[in-house]
Amino acid sequence: MTAPVLAEVENVSRYYGDLLAVREVSFSIRQGEILGFLGPNGAGKTTTMQILSGNLAPSGGRVRIAGHDLLAEPKPAKAALGYLPEQPPLYRDLTVDEYLDYCAALNRLPRIRRRDAREQAKAKCGLADVGRRLIGNLSKGYQQRVGIAQAIIHLPPLVILDEPTIGLDPIQIREIRSLVKELGRDHGVILSTHILPEVQAVCDRVQIIHKGSLVLADSIDGLARHLKSAALLVAFRRTPETAEIAALPGVRGVSPLPDGRLRVLHEPDRDPTDVIVSLAAERGWGLHEISPERASLEQVFVELVTEERPAEAVA
Repeated sequence: MTAPVLAEVENVSRYYGDLLAVREVSFSIRQGEILGFLGPNGAGKTTTMQILSGNLAPSGGRVRIAGHDLLAEPKPAKAALGYLPEQPPLYRDLTVDEYLDYCAALNRLPRIRRRDAREQAKAKCGLADVGRRLIGNLSKGYQQRVGIAQAIIHLPPLVILDEPTIGLDPIQIREIRSLVKELGRDHGVILSTHILPEVQAVCDRVQIIHKGSLVLADSIDGLARHLKSAALLVAFRRTPETAEIAALPGVRGVSPLPDGRLRVLHEPDRDPTDVIVSLAAERGWGLHEISPERASLEQVFVELVTEERPAEAVA
């Protein structure tokens, strides 16, 4: 059975004066998915998240949350989502319990359900032992956990997390990533970030935004399959002159690597593997490695976003 669609974004654009910050962005997310929304600083990630959460009106396009139009039916649409902005909306002079009770009330949970909702959110976010502590006295990592707890206290189908690990130490980052993966089992999660390992560690799908436009959308597995670049990594016991390899049909260039291997760039439809194997046997080069090189998500990301960026960039 196909999981229900939790959010549909159709041709959403946003202008700030004459500056087009988001250009006709479209995507959807289903229950049980974790969608990585990736881009460099100033690419339009936060603007898109603010539109999706109902905190910013689009200049054009439409957003539907759990089947409800975000502009025409804002109350049921917003009730179906939880949002953690880049700066968590915390009250530092409240205890964790006081703050989560307040958030439950804001989300219109009946008074009789608020205690259970608070305790469930605390349990999911690893906050069971800090309910009576002031938020201002918690570590940055625990404050992020409180921010996530307020986003899920009303058990929304869709959770939007904007840069949830920014400013955390490595241990805290690992804990928050584990929490996000747990959330992905019961909710749909949109994770906005500029950190590549974060997307690869926790997401099912990835979308890359640059200068306000989506430049790539694929599953993590599908992305890995088509990241195979037109290059070979080759190692010999007796390395030939690079000019001998460069002269082969379809080869565009050869470059030595620090570990003694050669990177052989070739035309996408002209793989020289068979020719190199035959030539190595014929000339006694002692071929002991030949394999396609796979581009990392980082290489693809850099390739997609290294065009000259505009002087005016919007977060």
